[in-house]
Amino acid sequence: MEERKMYAYRCTKCGKLHHPRYIVCQNPDCDGREFEPVELGGKAKLLTWTRVYNLPEGFTQPWLNFGIVEFENGVRATGQIGFDDIENGMEVVATVGVVRNFEIRYKESVHEPEYGFIFQKP
Repeated sequence: MEERKMYAYRCTKCGKLHHPRYIVCQNPDCDGREFEPVELGGKAKLLTWTRVYNLPEGFTQPWLNFGIVEFENGVRATGQIGFDDIENGMEVVATVGVVRNFEIRYKESVHEPEYGFIFQKP
């Protein structure tokens, strides 16, 4: 199985990093529309987090932890937290994994994994 990666996107006109990808640069002084991918991953700082108990149908665990992190390059991203002893400000490692299995049931069933960040302890 191939390793999945997540990306930020650098505006080729002004250099601003974006995550997720936008059509037009979000820098108010720029109107750039071309971006180059910059791999996101590795160490990040956990800014804040929450625990969700009321999960959608199809989830079998009693809760999921979600957090917002800031990478060393300043990009902020959200994702699942893969452990329970969590503290704001702690260092985490961003990995990419299956965060949900998407299923469509119609004439033929479609099962598609959805990938996203899963933050782990270093």
